[in-house]
Amino acid sequence: MSRMQTSLVHVFVVCVWAVRASSLARPEEPCVAPLQWEGRTVVYDHSTGRNTRAAVSYDAQNQRVRVLEQKTGHTPCKKFFEYIYLFTSGVYFQIEQVTKACAKLNLTDAWDPYDIPMNSTYEDQYFIGGPGDMIEVQEWSDRKQARKDETWVGVYTLKDCYPVHETYTKNSSVTTTTRFFDLELGISDPEVFIPPSTCMSALPEHMDSDC
Repeated sequence: MSRMQTSLVHVFVVCVWAVRASSLARPEEPCVAPLQWEGRTVVYDHSTGRNTRAAVSYDAQNQRVRVLEQKTGHTPCKKFFEYIYLFTSGVYFQIEQVTKACAKLNLTDAWDPYDIPMNSTYEDQYFIGGPGDMIEVQEWSDRKQARKDETWVGVYTLKDCYPVHETYTKNSSVTTTTRFFDLELGISDPEVFIPPSTCMSALPEHMDSDC
């Protein structure tokens, strides 16, 4: 190999190393997550050991979320619901998928978007999966020096800042982990946020999922 060829190889290796090093550099601030998307989620409740699978329409611009629980196999004597959360109105609707029975209740929680707060702490950057998958993500948390444990950890894709995984601790007894997948940008049908006509005479109490 000639001296020129050797030099070119050396330059190529240095450039690859520089690109890789720059991608792993600690970011000054988190990326900005999409304001509207549709996809699927699995929410794991650590206190009950139960997974809830759902199709989700997420609209941060208007502070509303629609969650449609999905059946997994044969689940005897269990009701599945659709939830429509309207945070600007301070209410949410619970609709039984078969009978369309509807409950209207007050939202007690404030709007909490799927994004990375600007005051978050950078934790790590890595690839999901094995060789060739090349899905690079960043991990952030609300960990602070004065507090021992974090109450929120979020993993978001580096390229488009889509949520991948979030673990959230509301208090000592309520912890949930949410996994996101099959996300697509935008809202295909804005009418999913409109409650059905049965909600005109909605119940004032939350409906139980067991028969």
